[in-house]
Amino acid sequence: MMMDLFLLDYGAGNVQSLANTLERLGHSFKWITSPADFNDATHLIFPGVGAFESAVDGLTSRGFLEPLRQYIISGRPYFGICIGMQVLFQSSSEASLPGLGIIPDKIDVFANEDKTVPHMGWNSVHLLDARRDGDDGLDEALHYYFVHSYRATYDPEREPDAAQWAHSVTQYGREVFVATVRKDNVFGCQFHPEKSGEAGMHLLDTWLRRSGSPTRRRPPPAPRVPFSPRPRDGFTKRIIACMDVRANDQGDLVVTKGDQYDVREKKPSTFAAPPPGGPPLPAAPSLTADVAGAVRNLGKPVALAARYYAAGADELALLNITSFRHSPLRDQPMLAVVRAAAATVFVPMTIGGGIRDTVDPDGTPRPALEVAGAYFRAGADKVSIGSEAVYAVERLRASERGRGDGSSAIETIARAYGRQAVVVSVDPKRVYVDDVSTFDGPRREEIVLGSGEEEEGKAWWYQCTVSGGREARDLSVVELARGVEILGAGEILLNSIDRDGTGRGFDLDLVNLVRRNVSIPVVASSGAGNVQHFVDVFEKTGVEAALAAGIFHRGEVEIGEVKEALINQGISTRKI
Repeated sequence: MMMDLFLLDYGAGNVQSLANTLERLGHSFKWITSPADFNDATHLIFPGVGAFESAVDGLTSRGFLEPLRQYIISGRPYFGICIGMQVLFQSSSEASLPGLGIIPDKIDVFANEDKTVPHMGWNSVHLLDARRDGDDGLDEALHYYFVHSYRATYDPEREPDAAQWAHSVTQYGREVFVATVRKDNVFGCQFHPEKSGEAGMHLLDTWLRRSGSPTRRRPPPAPRVPFSPRPRDGFTKRIIACMDVRANDQGDLVVTKGDQYDVREKKPSTFAAPPPGGPPLPAAPSLTADVAGAVRNLGKPVALAARYYAAGADELALLNITSFRHSPLRDQPMLAVVRAAAATVFVPMTIGGGIRDTVDPDGTPRPALEVAGAYFRAGADKVSIGSEAVYAVERLRASERGRGDGSSAIETIARAYGRQAVVVSVDPKRVYVDDVSTFDGPRREEIVLGSGEEEEGKAWWYQCTVSGGREARDLSVVELARGVEILGAGEILLNSIDRDGTGRGFDLDLVNLVRRNVSIPVVASSGAGNVQHFVDVFEKTGVEAALAAGIFHRGEVEIGEVKEALINQGISTRKI
């Protein structure tokens, strides 16, 4: 039978990644553009990121909600991804609007007593179907990418009817939740197959090739395999490759890397020290001179992104460090980079730089939500906010509300796309304290006492900066971290101005300080110089992810080496 596959876009979220995946797999598709299109579809995939209420409201406003319900009831094959699965349920504690009500249960928020929320990263699944015949392409030996704060609890005793829909479950911390649902013509997954590398592509390809005609009969349900929480969940530590992207002096976008945020090469000195009694001699090339040269070029961003994906990076970050001076939406080269990278990279991508409210040169206002939306539609999964987050927390602390006013970039983007779509990039630096005994005020609890040969007898706290570390603000890293969590950030990218480019290892004191003070995921960044530094940061801080740039770009450390070392130390990480 001729397949007429349609994709449903409710207007908010990164659906381009799924389109790229299907094109990579060789499947043609059309978009649902009107309610009448549901009648023409033989197969339907509903991908979704964002908030439950935004999804239901988007479906309703476009006249899609009831046609979607009727499509599913008709018995034609349906594949729901993330929100596309959650809307099958009766309701969600995230929203006041009801779902489709096809699955008789509700979606609820994760508890975070024993873990960070959102659930962000790669996790394993456990099949509940005793047959396990590979009928749907799901594999317990592989990991899949999850990014969500709300889930459907798997509880056969409480909700036996709903439990019959559960096809596989995942454990995060001590909680067991529904990873996939399957019944008759309906299949849904909480994770994102389009961002789960080869494992996710195999799942999608299998469903499309085996779902067959709308009248295909499935075998009768097999006996259920019970699942109880295990001492250790299947959640893995992420290795992130980061690319700082900027225009060089010729106007081309390149990947660069700085030392303490200086991305230009050093020009050789003109003269070397003269011999005794003789004239100055020309110097040999040196990188220690203090004269700025060309922008350091470590490769093209799309080519490097493809290389890191092939090498097994769990996530990529593309941070635009110089553009958006006038209009982020007119920065077409960077948007083109994101589109091109998303067509070849099937793991999550974070895009940073200029995600803020701006005004075009012609006076047209461009809110941060519009800027973020452009990058999501180009293929990004998360956006990174830097200096704007500092200013938002300063306003938060100056107000008497104890919460944001809803206008910051963090709040507007999180409200539309979910907090898991918002990363805050933090650039703190050490401020040394001469006499701890006389240091007073609320930041006294944030003072770190140095240890070891280099730091013995020293004490410091961490001050936040903006504008790439060039301007210090009267805000500590703890105050900022707590503030962005209140505003709705889903993850913190924790840099260190003191360690950046040094190769001395992550600042474990800094990472531990922030990790203790927030309940959202933290990515450790800055300072990695060898494989052991990754082992150390995971073993000594419990952080969820670690990021590096220069050592990967220059080939000093390979991602595969890092993963092998983690596995040898018993640290769970995704295998390729």
